[in-house]
Amino acid sequence: MNYEFVVETSGERLDRYLAERLSDHSRAAVQRWIRESAVEVNKSPARPSARVQAGDHIRVIVPDATASPLEPEPIDLNILFEDDDLIVVDKPAGMVVHPAPGHESGTLVNAILHHCPDLEGVGGVQRPGIVHRLDKDTSGIILVAKNDRAHRHLQAQFKERSVEKTYLALLLGQLTPESGRIDAAIGRHPRHRKRMAVVPAHQGRAAITDFEVIAYYGNDTLAAAHPLTGRTHQIRVHFASIGHPVAGDSVYGPRRDALRLRRHFLHAHRLTFALPSTRERLELISPLPPELQAVLDDLA
Repeated sequence: MNYEFVVETSGERLDRYLAERLSDHSRAAVQRWIRESAVEVNKSPARPSARVQAGDHIRVIVPDATASPLEPEPIDLNILFEDDDLIVVDKPAGMVVHPAPGHESGTLVNAILHHCPDLEGVGGVQRPGIVHRLDKDTSGIILVAKNDRAHRHLQAQFKERSVEKTYLALLLGQLTPESGRIDAAIGRHPRHRKRMAVVPAHQGRAAITDFEVIAYYGNDTLAAAHPLTGRTHQIRVHFASIGHPVAGDSVYGPRRDALRLRRHFLHAHRLTFALPSTRERLELISPLPPELQAVLDDLA
């Protein structure tokens, strides 16, 4: 796809000038095209920082998205919503979101690539735009963008905290008070580098989780958690830090689980956000998966 512009006012940076006019693409993508000589000013390459002048003729040749090295795989997906901009998936526990050492296949990304073979280039590559992540053993709702514009719009909503998220968690012990806020920075554990921990503010990133008790099951608590930030393992780390780890969490809780769960009891239950195309607010619900509902039924 090609674009052509004739500059009317002098002085603006070339990358900023183009980013404002190519709103479906990120400024980072525009800068990459300029560096790759896909942008010509008066038939010559230019730098991203070059200042445009009135009368300049700019031609942009948008490169085709490069093929992803990831393999599409025919994995069944429970799709809660889909349009031209995004897919909302109800992810099962045990599925990794994207390939990593030890998990090169069978991931959500592999499944999405098979489901959407004509996926637009997100970040310059034909791959799904993961907007946020869920841990391997956390089930529930996850958003995947199909194009750069939707990816940027959804990421901006998360950054602005306008996305409403509710997780259901079974916690060890009776949580009191019945509602509150955990405001504690999270960073790498000082000794166990693969784990996260609550750390002094200057050593980590701000993290806030609101919560309320839904019901008590003997000495355990079913709670709704509303993370206002999106730090790695945030809900698990926050509840563990106040003495109520998530049931089944062998990383942040006891190694031996009296409930004999094969996963931790954490589920992304509800998500409310604005659709990139219409700005309409959409609320989606994922009920507890059968294996977690069975735990509550046994405790009742």
